[in-house]
Amino acid sequence: RREGGGAPGRAGTARFLAQHNTWGFVATRAARGKIQGMPYGNCLLLSDGPINNSTGIPFFYVTPKDNTVTDLLKNPMASLTLPETDGNFCRRNVIDPEDPRCARLTLTGQMVTVPPEEIEFAKQAMFSRHPVLRKWPRSYEWFFMKMNIEHIWLQSW
Repeated sequence: RREGGGAPGRAGTARFLAQHNTWGFVATRAARGKIQGMPYGNCLLLSDGPINNSTGIPFFYVTPKDNTVTDLLKNPMASLTLPETDGNFCRRNVIDPEDPRCARLTLTGQMVTVPPEEIEFAKQAMFSRHPVLRKWPRSYEWFFMKMNIEHIWLQSW
């Protein structure tokens, strides 16, 4: 059990990481230029729901100007890694987040555009945790994506 939250066990740890991480590392397969077909990664802000309604489904507010999004629009398969950086366990014990004792959750699946019937929820999810997003330039053509999770890998030693 992680200190400060989550149900006991591996599922509780995974849910804790999904709920409390505000960003994650998204890996794709590059779809452009000289790196086409190679692995490519980027950190993106995320939310699994409004603070009082965690779903475990990661939502993102993205722009097609981002290379990661360009990749996802051509090949939606991705992985998302959520490190235990926002919790207290590693910080309190002065352990680097990359130390194997700090939990790490990797989700793989398809990144899809949020359907119209879920847009309001996606807005609440992202804007409640990241209010500054409302002020980002509209000219960047922001839209919402979410990950349809197919596989879960939890490193929790």
